[in-house]
Amino acid sequence: MATTKEARSQERPQDKTKDKTQDNAPEADADDEAAKSPAGKRWLSRKMLMIAAAALVGLGAAGGGAYRFLGSRSEAAPAAKIVPPVFFDMPDILVNLSSGGSERAQYLKIKVVLELPNEAMKSQIQPYLPRVMDTFQTYLRELRASDLDGSAGLYRLKEELTRRVNAAIAPDRINAVLFKEIVVQ
Repeated sequence: MATTKEARSQERPQDKTKDKTQDNAPEADADDEAAKSPAGKRWLSRKMLMIAAAALVGLGAAGGGAYRFLGSRSEAAPAAKIVPPVFFDMPDILVNLSSGGSERAQYLKIKVVLELPNEAMKSQIQPYLPRVMDTFQTYLRELRASDLDGSAGLYRLKEELTRRVNAAIAPDRINAVLFKEIVVQ
């Protein structure tokens, strides 16, 4: 009997190790077989096909957008003809500024150039020149020296003079009023 007990005790630990390896082996074998099996390959290939299809759609959209964006610019550039600017010199303007209660009078001397859209506008603006000068004079006399401080003040002055010229020569329009000289004394 002792021999049978020893044999049983020796078999038990071996059985336990066999059970442990056998328990782990089916899990590992199942993963390997799923990857090797046609069903596993089918799942993997479907996933790859979906990724490839999404990448193809993305590349197509990016390529189409780039073609449309870059293609429209290259076609528009030769069609756009660069026209040199046309300038019209206005007579010098000298006005006294609004004093605002101070005793000392301040003066503004300004030289203005009008930027015209084409050469034909020079002859169209000539008859309206007295009206344009009048609108400049009346507006500039209402300004104070503090209204012309800094670049923001000059920008507002330029925009207002452009608006007044366009109102005086309507329906024609100029592109901009440009300053040649501005002196406040």
